[in-house]
Amino acid sequence: MIKGYAAFCDADRHFYDAPHRVSADGTGRGGVLYDAALAPVPAGWQRHRSGDWLALRPIDHTLPAQGWKIHVSARLENAERILAKVAEYCLTRSIAFKFVPSRYLLHNRNAKYADRAASGKFITVYPADDARCHRIADDLAALLAGESGPYILSDLRWGEGPVYVRYGSFTRRHCYGEDGELCPAVEDAEGRLVPDLRGPVFQIPAWLEAPAFLKPHLHARAAVTLADIPYTIERALHFSNGGGVYVGHDRRTGEKVVLKEGRPHAGLAADGADAVERLRREQAALERLAGLPCTPEVRSAFTLGEHHFLAMQFIEGKPLNSFFARRHPLIEADPTPERLAEYTDWALRTHGLVEEAVDAVHARGVVFNDLHLFNIMVSEDESSVVLLDFEAAAHIDEGRRQTVANPAFVAPAHLRGFAVDRYALACLRLALFLPLTSLFALDRGKARHLADIAAEQFPVPRAFLDEAVEEITGGPAGPEHGPGRGPYLPVRPADWPRSRDSMAGAVLASATPEREDRCFPGDIAQFATPGGGLTFGYGTAGVLYALAGTGAPPSPDAEEWLLRHTKEPESGTPLGFYDGLAGIAWTLERLGHPARALELAELTLRRPWEDIAPDLHSGLAGVGLALDSLAASTGEGALRDAALRCADLVARAAPGITRAGLLHGSSGAALLFIRLYESHGDPALLDLAAEALRRDLDHCVTSAGGTLQVDEGWRTMPYLGAGSVGIGMVLDDYLAHRDDDAFERARREIVRAAQATFYAQPGLFRGAAGMVLYLSRTTTPGPGTGPFDVRRQIDALARHAVPYQGHLAFPGEQMMRLSMDLATGTSGCLLALGSAAPGADAHLPFLPPLRRPTSRPHPGAATMHTVPLKERKSS
Repeated sequence: MIKGYAAFCDADRHFYDAPHRVSADGTGRGGVLYDAALAPVPAGWQRHRSGDWLALRPIDHTLPAQGWKIHVSARLENAERILAKVAEYCLTRSIAFKFVPSRYLLHNRNAKYADRAASGKFITVYPADDARCHRIADDLAALLAGESGPYILSDLRWGEGPVYVRYGSFTRRHCYGEDGELCPAVEDAEGRLVPDLRGPVFQIPAWLEAPAFLKPHLHARAAVTLADIPYTIERALHFSNGGGVYVGHDRRTGEKVVLKEGRPHAGLAADGADAVERLRREQAALERLAGLPCTPEVRSAFTLGEHHFLAMQFIEGKPLNSFFARRHPLIEADPTPERLAEYTDWALRTHGLVEEAVDAVHARGVVFNDLHLFNIMVSEDESSVVLLDFEAAAHIDEGRRQTVANPAFVAPAHLRGFAVDRYALACLRLALFLPLTSLFALDRGKARHLADIAAEQFPVPRAFLDEAVEEITGGPAGPEHGPGRGPYLPVRPADWPRSRDSMAGAVLASATPEREDRCFPGDIAQFATPGGGLTFGYGTAGVLYALAGTGAPPSPDAEEWLLRHTKEPESGTPLGFYDGLAGIAWTLERLGHPARALELAELTLRRPWEDIAPDLHSGLAGVGLALDSLAASTGEGALRDAALRCADLVARAAPGITRAGLLHGSSGAALLFIRLYESHGDPALLDLAAEALRRDLDHCVTSAGGTLQVDEGWRTMPYLGAGSVGIGMVLDDYLAHRDDDAFERARREIVRAAQATFYAQPGLFRGAAGMVLYLSRTTTPGPGTGPFDVRRQIDALARHAVPYQGHLAFPGEQMMRLSMDLATGTSGCLLALGSAAPGADAHLPFLPPLRRPTSRPHPGAATMHTVPLKERKSS
């Protein structure tokens, strides 16, 4: 699970939504807002709500753009008391401040999988200068003496209480970081905007000298060392907001151990227990289970500073989830019956080992409470398993509800005790064949559908699956088309155009034009930057493009919503194609609104470009492509000149791109050069495209099965957005102009990467829909690109689909909620299926359909990406 998504699940049962919407009206799961949030605004003050924060500042108060700011942390139990004291202090002294306004939002900020860099930050105070920072921090430390709160990892602690300081921005300014993502900015000594570093480690900007008043606090921080503990710490396995998990050795015996850290008051579970309390629970559970071969042994417990540690036996092996890459036959294009049978035997045997381990734990009176694929360690010879991570465990007599759980295995809220583990074992039965059980958060009825699919593809005993379905759904199992039972999906994805109409119906049914932040629900990226709900990748622009491009019914309300919200775009809206103004402008022109498109293009031209990344998603490659297309359709020569300027900047910056793929790698730059070559005929542009494509191919590795994928160091990626298939899309376009033997070999290997029988997600850029779009477009000759291959991937999309209000819909990233956007959700699946339909013209921007055999257009010839949708549909 990518950390962060869980916090966006509480506000809506079907869609990801901003956590602050849970209690925006003063009520909700976290209870009423704090009194300070409900109090009337004092005379001479103004109040502003932004996401999780409520800010108060004097109307006549002008803050510096940046400086030393003060943070105050708090526990759930003392937060209201601390807030009352700090608010009174600031209000009586005309000091600007902001705070998290409800218990629910504070719990989210300090939860186990919350952002470690933001953890603990409850109140932010903005001193006008360094001298006042010193005085205010001293005053607050005295005022809050005896209070406690989570340690704020990004800050320097002031004394021993809940007061911390950090240098950073006071006002909202942004720049692009090394990864090309928009991020908060501060001004360096030369007046340049640079990233405001907000990681989980305190850092002073390199160009800044720390004030003298910080020195005693810096010395106190440096005084805590590892010298006095009997263990070495050699590497981190992973981190959560509750602390890290490390591998080390016992200095006394040389034994290899795992050290698990618990941070006080941080890493909260659903019941409010912090990481230290859960570490104590884990120790108690493991000591009760001592001597079992299926659980690790406790070696010792100790504290370092205020952090608690549990030293445990190191278990050799690999977590169960890692065996999918090794063994699962659906990663192949056409697994043989023998491979399917061999895997089925392995899965049944492995589940049996896990079930025996859980039974042994239950025999000692312990409920595991957090069984999932990552918490099961399989020995190298695959003959035994060990259960890991008992921080949620409890004795059966406690009757404790599940408070920490993997989303793909979380039990219904009413279950307690051993029933929680039985539910997880049932999920494991299905997940071993189709690891899509996170969809049960949307609809537990999906279990029966997955069981039917697994039974069709694997020689698994039907009773094994049916027992799981009955446990998960609480009802009798049986085939999808059993007596009195209709099909699970309202329409199969391959049934075009009925599937188009059904997906469009789901999209339109989800619309909320009354909201200001978004019209269609999508990825959590909608809430990451200003204007996120408008954008091509994650917002309204991309949805409207997919509807229009596939001939689906339009949405006049959504179009009007987009026009209304682009009249004065929110300050700080990014420039990029998929996340900002360029993509919105391009879409509006294609929808028949050239005047508004040119207004947004003008805004794009007025913003500085020098620090923008060169990629397609957020950077200058996407901006240049949009401006070149707008120039062709509007006749604005200044836009074409700007597009060429983009190309020049991209050519200079592209050798420094560290990622690979279509959206964030050099392939996006190559696409810009190819399209400009077609417009301008300069062969030097094709040379630049070739160099860019070679850089991306240098990031790829060939697997034993002959598939070429992007190597990310710890995994390989085949996908359209950041994997090899996106590179293959642009290779096809390049090879339409020039022959290149190395590129030809590469794209044949990329085709193989698009032929797996299973992909973990359905989305366009990180899932199966991208494979449909690629295979339906590629001009790569040979096996793997025929109608049967495309149809197989279309049929595979049914595994991920769920009904929404009687329509066909798809989940977004992490598959815990539906998404209607283009990058991650239903609109992207709609576009991909539309691209594969007979005679269809649906396609990604700047990647129009290619014809087989490929005919090479003459330089300067018009290309399909410059023709507005409305003109093409009427022609």
